[in-house]
Order: sequence, then C-alpha cells, then structure tokens
Amino acid sequence: MSAFLGELVGTAVLIIIGGGVVAGVTLNKSKANGGGWVVITLAWGLAVTMGVFAVGNYSGAHLNPAVTFAFAITGDFPWKDMPMYILAQMLGAIIGATIVFFHYLSHFKATADQATKLGVFATIPAIRHTFSNLLSEIIGTFILIFGLLFIGANKFAEGLNPLAVGLLIVAIGMALGGTTGYAINPARDLGPRIAHFILPIPGKGSSDWGYAWIPVVGPLLGGALGGLTYKALFLGEVSVFLWITLAITAIIILLSYSTRDQVEEENQSISA
Repeated sequence: MSAFLGELVGTAVLIIIGGGVVAGVTLNKSKANGGGWVVITLAWGLAVTMGVFAVGNYSGAHLNPAVTFAFAITGDFPWKDMPMYILAQMLGAIIGATIVFFHYLSHFKATADQATKLGVFATIPAIRHTFSNLLSEIIGTFILIFGLLFIGANKFAEGLNPLAVGLLIVAIGMALGGTTGYAINPARDLGPRIAHFILPIPGKGSSDWGYAWIPVVGPLLGGALGGLTYKALFLGEVSVFLWITLAITAIIILLSYSTRDQVEEENQSISA
C-alpha cells in the first residue's frame, strides 16, 4: 500500500466511525439516538485508534492536515510530500462521509432539523463567535500535536501508541470539545462539509460556508504552535516560526476578549 492510499483509507475509516457515531446519536429513529456527548467522544477516540492501526505502517497515519503541517514546519516531515498527504486525507474524508450518508439514509429522511443533519458532517459552534471559536480550535489542536509528540517520545510499548492517541482524542473531546465540536482536523471538517454540499441529502439546508474556514485555519495554526512549542521546551530547538505563531495566537486571544460583546449579535445574525 502506498502512503497516499494509506492516508486515504485511514482517514475514511476515521470519518466512517466518527461521523457514524454522530449520525447514530443525533438522527431520528436511530437506536443510538440520545446517546450523548460521552458516546460521541469515546467513538471518535476509537475512530482515530482504528485509523492509526489500519495504516500506521504505510503512511505514519497522520489522517489530519494539521498533523502533516505541524510535522513539516518542525522539520520532521518533507514539505514536498505534504500536498499529496493532504489530498489523500481530503478524499478519504469525503468518501467516509458519503458512506455514512448512505448507511443512515433512512434516518436522514426521518430527521427534519437541518442543523442536526449538518452536524453529522461538519462541526457547529455551541456559541458562534469568530475569534473565540478560532481560539478553541487552536487550543484543542495545540494539545493534540503536543500530546502526539510526548506520546511518541515514550517507547513503553510501540503497539499501544494508537490506543494512547485515541485516549488523547477522547480527553480533548471531553475537556475542550464542548465549544466548537473539536474539529482539530481540517480534513475531518472540510471533507465531510464538501460531501454535505454535494450529496442529495433530503432537506439538508446550508453547508454553513461562512464558518468553514475556522476549523481549517484554527487547527493548522494550533498544530504548528503545538509542534514548535514541543521542540522548544523538550529539545531546545527554537524556531522563528514559533514566535510568529505565538504572536498570531496572542492577537486572536486579544480579539476574542475585546469582541466578546459581539457574541449575541453573531448568533442573532445566524438565527435570522
């Protein structure tokens, strides 16, 4: 299996399980309906574990453009391979989301709420506020990359690393996912959002493209910051990119605080 096919298959597995649990918990007449946030976070963690087990030996199982970008900016992955990896991840995510749609086709027909249908494919913030949502994705992905690197530094048992990574995803979801739905992965959000836009989902409504850039930019910035911070703290390797990402993040923090009174306005504009 090639690295390209590995990333495609691994990301498809990730979305089939992750998107599938959201569909099962939220769509009408599903036996899993009402399962709740704990079920969703556990299944997403297992989705990552299964994806890593499936293709880790073939591609390294990035399954996430933020991971690929973080490893490239820290010098642990060749820049020339990044476009190929990201393309494979995006295609895998679209394929995975399409499979979820057909699996739950009858339940999509039985569900009237458009936001519920979109939520199977893409993330939706609990409170819509541009800079706060962006900051949430930065923080969540920072912890993801930081965690991946310190898990990889401990050679306690290589075969258990995918399980440790899955537990990291569960922890991020339970601790930090309540704000934006913790995309922490541009392919996980953008790929299925594209599928939502393309597929003939009954009564689907908007794909919410106005929000779509946040779960792309936030994870890329947070992932880079996580990788660069790990290098600086644990290996003593300080890069100019670290200062750039810190400066950008500081600006976003300031904007998040200074525009906090606009939260109600943004949510009213969406509901209108």
